[in-house]
Amino acid sequence: MNGPATGVHELDPEPFPDPVEDPYDSPPVPARQVRLTKVADIPLKPTHWLWDGRIPHGALAIGPGREGIGKSLFCAWLAARVTLGELPGVHYGHPKSVIYAATEDSWERTLAGRLRVAGADLDRVYRVEVEALGGASVPLSLPKDCDAMAAVITEHDVALLIVDPLISVLDDRINPHQDRDLRTGLEPLKQLADDTGCAIFGLAHFNKASGTDVLSRIMGGRAFSAVARAVIAFARDTAAGDGSCVISQVKNNLGDLDVPSLRYVVDSVELDTADGPAQWGRMVVTGETDTHVNDLLDDAPPTREERTDAEAVAEWLSEFLTSQGGEAASGEVKKAAKAAGFTERTAQRARAKLKLAVHTEGRNTIWSLP
Repeated sequence: MNGPATGVHELDPEPFPDPVEDPYDSPPVPARQVRLTKVADIPLKPTHWLWDGRIPHGALAIGPGREGIGKSLFCAWLAARVTLGELPGVHYGHPKSVIYAATEDSWERTLAGRLRVAGADLDRVYRVEVEALGGASVPLSLPKDCDAMAAVITEHDVALLIVDPLISVLDDRINPHQDRDLRTGLEPLKQLADDTGCAIFGLAHFNKASGTDVLSRIMGGRAFSAVARAVIAFARDTAAGDGSCVISQVKNNLGDLDVPSLRYVVDSVELDTADGPAQWGRMVVTGETDTHVNDLLDDAPPTREERTDAEAVAEWLSEFLTSQGGEAASGEVKKAAKAAGFTERTAQRARAKLKLAVHTEGRNTIWSLP
């Protein structure tokens, strides 16, 4: 017989639930990991040059100098040589395209005309713009646009990206006077060049500092010259009678620093436009020179004493060249001038005063009596 009902029912015990994994019990997955690679597994690559010994292929180079001496005209000259396959280097004989990013000059009034009178293949030179959401055109901003730039560089067979000036395309949040901050903008540019094989050449201005150390005169942080693999500087030679300027190699991490400096002049070319004729500047390289940009920094007009010395050295220089048959290598002239108690700059001013002819023979620059 069953016992009396008590109104209390015994329930089957519930099975013990599966344990819930505590996320805090698991080791976190690191966002960054250290990875080692044996150097034996790294393939070697040679250094190629966009411009032999001066601008490396697939690297960042900069060109500092004062305003108004033709740095932008040099960019037009460089672009023309690349688009025509005329630049001695890895692309010689093989025309390539150029992307030109400029913020300070008008394309219609300035840049397009400069490229035309420089002889560039204009179908191979591209102005670069960025289209934002809504279709608005905004300036190029690096490194934000590096990935998009890599795509168009590859698509259009681009061998050279010119940035005039370099500081103008860096992200607004980057302080160009703080080296660590500046590197966050420049290191991706260096990587962009390496990944695409496209040389990047950016112009820079000199600051108001004194001294003849070109790299310390670049406006902005030291990272500009530190990150760049090559630096080509520009300066006017006030002692030259033809108003010429000089281009010199002042840094070359991948090659020989002892490459000849080049002398250039700026002339004017007239082109017809829909609104009438207009003038554009053109850079003309006149040859090699033994004058270096380092010699020309802080070059002030000669004092009265220097002018007197120039007259004295001019007389000495004329006699010296006459004794050498009318011409001599500039190195020998400067060595003899120093022995006679004259400075190199005074000898150069005397050269201009005498209107000496200057030409090159191999690696030597020759001064000749007119």
